[in-house]
Amino acid sequence: MIKIKLTKPFKLNDTVTCGQIFRFFRQEDESYDIILKDRVINVYEENGYLVVSSNDETNLKEIVTNYFDLDNDYQKMIDFIVERDSKIKCAANFSLGLTMIRQDPFETIMEYIISANNGVPQIANALNNIARKYGQKVVFNNKEYYLFPTYQALKGVSESDFRNCKVGFRDKYLKNMVDNLNEGKIVLDEFYHLSTSDALIKLMQNVGIGPKVASCILLFAYQKYDVFPIDTWVKKIMKNDYGIEGEKNIRNFAMNTYGKYSGIAMQYLFNYSRNAKLVVN
Repeated sequence: MIKIKLTKPFKLNDTVTCGQIFRFFRQEDESYDIILKDRVINVYEENGYLVVSSNDETNLKEIVTNYFDLDNDYQKMIDFIVERDSKIKCAANFSLGLTMIRQDPFETIMEYIISANNGVPQIANALNNIARKYGQKVVFNNKEYYLFPTYQALKGVSESDFRNCKVGFRDKYLKNMVDNLNEGKIVLDEFYHLSTSDALIKLMQNVGIGPKVASCILLFAYQKYDVFPIDTWVKKIMKNDYGIEGEKNIRNFAMNTYGKYSGIAMQYLFNYSRNAKLVVN
């Protein structure tokens, strides 16, 4: 077990549950078991520290600090977007401490392909089915978890195999992505170096990946904060609070208003809309 001193605002619950990741498990003591790329961690906040244990504690502080993006200056981002949009101030201040998790790119691509027209429980179930069938088993705190398999491990998996994991009509999209990765048509690390516009185009050349899915992948796996994923929540917020309708108009507004931190603004608006009413004043 290690303790990481929190030197900047951090909200574990909001960060874990705000729709970035799907393979986490809330425990009876309100801690979280979270499946990372190469290990499982248990994490909770206590007296200004993040308390973390894992089945593999090698470089654990570095891994967790990077995963939760604890060293980033989110106040700077808030100042930037609030200066350009005073309406977002309540959402931004409410969400201070919500960070952007640095996820494994391959699992992120697969989970957001699965996410198209799908609910959170179904997404999580499909991901866990794939992991149970093709991933490495990890026993942690007397529970069995499964790491998400690599694309190399999924090389021989057929559409029907994916379908049996309850991914629905996305089976062919997942197989196509796995094939493209194994054939070298896509290289995961290249998206870190591409411009956001080029990265979006490259991702959307793959069947099953539209603007929203591509934007989520770049935001949650590649830290490209200038994307603005648009879903039903965002459309509702933009219509009700800003009088803006239509994806093109919403995207133009985000680009012109929030610029390089559009994705952060979106996440804060979503978090505030979903959770502010739950807070008892």
